[in-house]
Amino acid sequence: MSMVVLLDAGPLGMITNPKSSPENETCKNWLASLAYNRVEVVIPEIADYEVRCELLRAGKDRGLSRLDALKSMLAYAPITTAVMLKAAEYWAVARNKGRQSANDASLDADMILAAQASALARDGDETVIATTNVRHLALFSSARIWREIG
Repeated sequence: MSMVVLLDAGPLGMITNPKSSPENETCKNWLASLAYNRVEVVIPEIADYEVRCELLRAGKDRGLSRLDALKSMLAYAPITTAVMLKAAEYWAVARNKGRQSANDASLDADMILAAQASALARDGDETVIATTNVRHLALFSSARIWREIG
């Protein structure tokens, strides 16, 4: 059994942040250890979008360069029609259960991320989202705090 790890925007932002902080360095080392152990790490398009939006808004060119470089090194999961259909289903179920992760008028990135994880799930593999906030994702996906994966 192998593991597939999808990076949520939280860990992805820490990894691509050029500023050194203990948390950022720990996250970068964590990613390196996953690669060393041959764990498949995937950048979901929705996480790229979330991080990229903030980097563009803040004019952080070095962060954008690091994000683009990371995308060339890791697997990348584009958003597909099937993913968006599943995300819409998750959105409705979450609201019907009173567990929405965003207000009704906003695009719910967590539901898109959960749908991307579902699309990448393969028999015999553990697919898990590495995140800083498990609560919104756990209803539909295996999600763990990034430090607990590996």
